Amino acid sequence: MLGTMTDSDSTSFERAADAAARLCQAYFTGLILTLVSQRSTAVAAEFVEAFFRRKQREQFLPGLEKLGLTGLPDAVACAHYHYLSNHLGGVGVEFMPESDTKAWIRYPPPRWAWTGTAICGIPTEVSRGMLRGWHARNGISLGNPRLGFVCTKQTVDGVPGLEGYYIDHGVELEPQDRLQFAPHEEAPPFDPAQAPQVPTGDWPAVRLAKAHRNYGMDYVKTALQVLAEQRGDDEARFLGGRTGRLIGMQLVEEMRGPLGIEACDVGAAAGLLAALCEAMGDEAEVRAVDGGVTVETAGWRLTRGVALAPGAVAAWNEVWVGLALATNRFLELEVERWPAESGGWSWRLSDRSAETR
Repeated sequence: MLGTMTDSDSTSFERAADAAARLCQAYFTGLILTLVSQRSTAVAAEFVEAFFRRKQREQFLPGLEKLGLTGLPDAVACAHYHYLSNHLGGVGVEFMPESDTKAWIRYPPPRWAWTGTAICGIPTEVSRGMLRGWHARNGISLGNPRLGFVCTKQTVDGVPGLEGYYIDHGVELEPQDRLQFAPHEEAPPFDPAQAPQVPTGDWPAVRLAKAHRNYGMDYVKTALQVLAEQRGDDEARFLGGRTGRLIGMQLVEEMRGPLGIEACDVGAAAGLLAALCEAMGDEAEVRAVDGGVTVETAGWRLTRGVALAPGAVAAWNEVWVGLALATNRFLELEVERWPAESGGWSWRLSDRSAETR
């Protein structure tokens, strides 16, 4: 257990949790690109707004309470929340309070959501979906219809960071005025010494690694929910599955390295799958069977508390298919047991290379 971990155990877990977090991050980014390329900018923007609207509705007010921010002025509390919650999730963010009624936040490059070269494929309107879904709605959630968000910069427009400020305008805002744009304005400098700090004693390395992992996993869970709700089960299966297989294949080396997996046979693929499941908080068992290997999990932590549509579940499974295929193109991964709301997975991996000779 956590309290009995050796330094070596802790380091190994941190590497595995980081790999799992990276996989989830890449899946979310890839899904947005799939929506843009396979459907349209409008469809992707609608998805991003709905995604962040759900997260805001579920997490914002409880998060303020948990982080002890409920006694702060509204504008400061909102910016403070974004700083701390994103910091704990491993996302770069800056916080510059200007007054009780105005507080800045800034997400410097590299952007977490549009990781790596993916940012080149994110249209401005899609990036704005996050602000419409979350930042523009905080005032209403707080019962303060005067509070809005002013966006001054967006990284996808070629400037160094997404930035803006929460401000109490002093008058009740119409819905269309809760999010405004002022690209001529610029955020003040960030002073790390003045930023709120997370007590390191409360957040040792292993706990912080779990927080980073959970942040990415929650993105995937919410994305799969919203995708199925907006696009239907068949579209979730196709769009989410296409994304999953590509991400699994593309990231296989990023997963294998931190987990110390070098071989490219059935056993290695099973070990990779089991290790990532363990890194995501699920106990996994690998067993040799006639003609292959099975991997079984005791549960599915990713969907704890929700029941995903069948197409969304199948979409995420394609991540594992992609990892297996990139490990060895002759491998086959079949689902022997699909997870129910509180159940786990069972996969069978086999090698069909002999059939091709």
